[in-house]
Amino acid sequence: MTREQLVAECARLGAAELTYAALVSIESGRRKPDGRRRREVTVDELLVLGLALAVPPLLLVLPVGSDETVPTVPAADPRPPHTVWRWWTGEETPTLSGPTDGRYYTDPRSITEGGPRWSAAWAQAAYTASLYPEFERRRFAVDKAYRRAMRAGDEPVRDKERATDTRQDYFEHLEQLAYHIDDMTRAGLTVRRLPAIWIEDMKGLAMLDHPDAVTPEEDD
Repeated sequence: MTREQLVAECARLGAAELTYAALVSIESGRRKPDGRRRREVTVDELLVLGLALAVPPLLLVLPVGSDETVPTVPAADPRPPHTVWRWWTGEETPTLSGPTDGRYYTDPRSITEGGPRWSAAWAQAAYTASLYPEFERRRFAVDKAYRRAMRAGDEPVRDKERATDTRQDYFEHLEQLAYHIDDMTRAGLTVRRLPAIWIEDMKGLAMLDHPDAVTPEEDD
């Protein structure tokens, strides 16, 4: 892709400010006499550039698999890209203090006087962020189990035990999804719509603490 093509694609995505000159300044990393970059990249522009280049935006700033380390914050040492990646996604708690005895430690201070510990506040926020990816994993598992159960039920009645086992496997995965939906509800999160038959089964088997938290998918 040429710069001209990238400029056109950015404009198509609504970022007309990413002109040819702007892209040159970004790519060259030219700085002013005081050390600041002549052209910074906003979070919105980072998303545009990622979509225009067909590259996950985080890979534009965290080159996983190529660079050994990347900068973190000015007051801390660089870390491996994948480590910082996990900070961005909330999968790992940042460790800025250290190294002490060759190890880094999470920030032990309180956010404010008498307030929660920094690490505890981070963990609480990261927990909420982790609920959606886990929901998708469990939803996918239920979908696979449900399809297996339906196929087994449609087969000629030759293996009743297999049909029973696949049905039980579906209910077990559905129960795990229901537990997770309860966690999301307690965290105040909106639950993605689900197939009506799943909701009927969860309600019929009293799997949900808050049945009204789930709504069926709309018909196409």
